[in-house]
Amino acid sequence: MFSKNQLGFLYMFISVCAFSMMDLIVKWSENYPVGEVLFFRGSCGLIPLLFLIPKERYYNFYQTSRPFLHFKRCAAGLIAIVAIFVALRELPLATVVSITFASPIFTTILSIFLLSEKVGLYRWLAVLVGFIGIIVISEPGLTSMNLYYFYPIIFCLGLSYVAIAIKQLSSSEPVWLISFYFSISIMILSFFTIPQGWIMPTLKDLFLLSLLGILGGLANLWLTQSYKFSEVSLVTPLKYLALVFAIIFGYLIWGEVPTLRTLVGSLLVIISSVIIFRREIYHKKQVSIPRHE
Repeated sequence: MFSKNQLGFLYMFISVCAFSMMDLIVKWSENYPVGEVLFFRGSCGLIPLLFLIPKERYYNFYQTSRPFLHFKRCAAGLIAIVAIFVALRELPLATVVSITFASPIFTTILSIFLLSEKVGLYRWLAVLVGFIGIIVISEPGLTSMNLYYFYPIIFCLGLSYVAIAIKQLSSSEPVWLISFYFSISIMILSFFTIPQGWIMPTLKDLFLLSLLGILGGLANLWLTQSYKFSEVSLVTPLKYLALVFAIIFGYLIWGEVPTLRTLVGSLLVIISSVIIFRREIYHKKQVSIPRHE
């Protein structure tokens, strides 16, 4: 039998693996319209949620007392997921994953305005270090006006508000309901892209696109379970394994070799987010940052 901390460690590990596989499929799916890929993420992401709805809620599972906050969470989440899907197709895998680690930086800044939190010197220094890391990673794109480098940053901004909204929603709403509304919103958004043209997938591609959605749904649930069973401080560092997976997959499949800038910049971003995370534990806030799906 596993201890609670060991279970939390295991759930975090398989969550990181699932997110990494999902990113891999998103990058592979570049021949399919983004809207079509979003449809599979939203529709197939509902499948794991169906097993979590309590029997007594089968007939009114959709009811919520906080519809407007769900709407804002979904709007921010949609901005984030579209941005990350575009970035994964257009930029090296390791570069995108490195910049996404900056989400705690933007969450810290937004918490000042949205939650009226006080941010001390250590976290402000961490924010500065993180921004330097982002500039180091993105500098080649910014000098050549490659606008795709802005997409992971847009993702971080959207995800930062999602983290704050989920923190507020979690006080009254079950996790499966929060995920349900987000998956439905992804599906609705995808329908507006049909006039731009969808491609009929082959049987193999249909399987992979469906797997993308299921992995996205499961990964967030596993992430939640990880924080439920284990100390946040123990399992959160495992999230940085995603960069290792991104470097390996990027090299083996697309021949992408991360530059020294990417490695140095990602190290600065990781150091920044770790400092922010440690200060949150010190102040007993322990805000967990979910991913984008």
